[in-house]
Formats: sequence, structure tokens, C-alpha cells
Amino acid sequence: MTTATAHPVLIRSDKLMLGGGAVLIVASGLAHYAGWASGLAFVLAAAAMSVLAAFVGLCVEQLGDRFGPGATGVLQSALGNLPELFICIFALRAGLVDVVRAALIGSILANLLLVLGLAFLVGGLRHGTQQLGSERARTIVVLMTLSVIAMTIPSLTHHLHTPAEQHEATFSVIVSIILLGLFALSLPFSLRRDTSGTSESVAPEKEAPRWPLFLAIGMLAVAGAAAAFVSDWFVAALEPSMESAGISEAFAGLVIVAIAGNAIENVVGIQLAAKGQSEYAFSVVLNSPIQIALVLAPLLVLISQVFGLASLTLVFSPLLVVVLVVSVLLAAMIALDGESTWLEGATLVALYAIIATAFWWG
Repeated sequence: MTTATAHPVLIRSDKLMLGGGAVLIVASGLAHYAGWASGLAFVLAAAAMSVLAAFVGLCVEQLGDRFGPGATGVLQSALGNLPELFICIFALRAGLVDVVRAALIGSILANLLLVLGLAFLVGGLRHGTQQLGSERARTIVVLMTLSVIAMTIPSLTHHLHTPAEQHEATFSVIVSIILLGLFALSLPFSLRRDTSGTSESVAPEKEAPRWPLFLAIGMLAVAGAAAAFVSDWFVAALEPSMESAGISEAFAGLVIVAIAGNAIENVVGIQLAAKGQSEYAFSVVLNSPIQIALVLAPLLVLISQVFGLASLTLVFSPLLVVVLVVSVLLAAMIALDGESTWLEGATLVALYAIIATAFWWG
């Protein structure tokens, strides 16, 4: 078993990442508070978030051997979803409910199709067929499928004109509380180590963590908090940038906000797959849509009601519901066999491109 060094070891690349991230965060803050052009402010905020994502990926790499893929995926997804939580809160405060709804669905699609597809593609091209850990893969996929479909039930009651349609807000609150309870029940499985031995036999050799545990966790927390501030500046520049570029709210939420808000998972999952750590990559990527369905969306519904923001319910447009269900089922079909190939990854990326294009016009 690998052990951490006695003292923190920051190599040259670590220092460059820290310094570059700090410069971009400061520049993004200046652009926000000094009233620079919205386009420049938007680009700086997006760049700062990307560097933060890469840094969080490094932190997760330093944690991987200590906690196992399950706990690492939960921790990574929790911190990775913080920027999107703040982006959506600020958007609700601005009355952009449609952007938030599209962003929630878009975040799930981005992880299930774009990020998972790129992870399969990059990992497959570099390492051939990759193993996902059959027992854990099946359970994660089943939980993801059930949780995401449960989140769409209020939409079905609305579009099928059932009696519950008249109680949209109340029903969404009830469903949100149930989903949060389901997340609490799912934690014991997500946090336990895989004792089957399957994943150990296919896990690649990894270098010993260079950072002690306290430094890795501390850096993760700092990066998550910094990403939340950058998200505030990002959403402040989003509205004027949308207007100047002629981008619809649906596309902005489904693609731009979703990818930016999940920048951490976008980078980390692909990095891990490229290094041959397919089980870690799979856990990190799929824990994010689970947490969006069971935690992020329910929290935003409750926050919008409690703090008097623009009212958010779990009622999504018919097209959003259809593409979500299709994407979940496709990802489940590909992942349930416990292994992935580059061609399956390319298929997922292609489907994401088609769905994104369908929302370009609104």
C-alpha cells in the first residue's frame, strides 16, 4: 500500500498551477468589480474555472489511494457541484428560471454523454478496453437511472395533465424532500470500498501520493470555495454575453452553464481515464448526475421557496425530459457490462452534439 510523504511536496507543475490559477482569479475579480467588458469578464471567469478544475483533479489524484473510488467520487462530485449550485442560485435571483432548468438537465447530459464519452474515448484510445468494476458499475448505474427518472415524475404529471398538475410547487417540494432522503440512504454504499477484488486486479500502478491527507483535503476545500466566487462573476457576465451573442436561454443553460458549472468533473474524469484509472473516472463522472438529481435539483427547489427567489419546480419541457431519459438509458446500456471502449465513447459524444444542436435555436 502506498503512503503519503511526511511533508507536503509541491513540485514545479503544482506551483505553476497554483500561481496561474491565482492570477486568473484575481483578473476575473477585477473584471467583475471594475466593470470590464462582459465578453472579457466571461472569458476570464471561464478560464479561472478551468484552471481550478485542473487543480481539483490533482487534489483528487492525491486522495485516490486513501479512500477508494466510491468515497473519492462522492467527495469529488460534492465539491464539483458547488459552482453550479451558486450559478443557479444567482440565476434564480435574476429570474432566469428557464436557464436553471436547462442547466440542471444539461449538467446531467454533459456528464452522461460528453464527459463520460470523452473519458471512454481517451481512455480507450490510450489503454484499450477499460474495466469499470462490474459490481460497483451496476449499482451506480441503477441508482443513477432511478434517481434521474424520479426527478422527471413532476414533469410527467404536468404534461399528462393529471390532478397533481394543479399542485406543481407543492409536489416538487415533496419530491425534493424524498430525493434528499434517498441520497442519505445511498451514502453507505457510495462510501464503502469494493471488497470483491475485481477492481484491484485491473487497477494500474499509481505513484505514491506526494501530499499529506490534510493538505489534499484543504486544497480541495479552498478550490471549491474559489470556484463558487468565480461562478458568481461568471453568471454576472453571462446575461450581457447572451444578449450580445444572440444565444438563447435554453442553449445557454443546457450547454454553457452546464459545462462551466461542471468544469471540475469535465477535467477530472478525462484526466483519470487518460491515466488508465477507469474505475475512478467512472465513479467521479457518474456520481455527479446522481448528486444533481438527488441533491442539487432538490436543494434549488427548496432554496427558491424558502428564500423567495424565482420559484423553481421540477417541471421540465417535454424535449428536455425525452433527451434526459434517452441519455440515461443509453449510458446504462453501455456501462452495465462493466467495461468501456473508445467507440462507445465516440457514440456518447456524438449524441451530445446532436442534442446540443437541437437546442441552439431555443
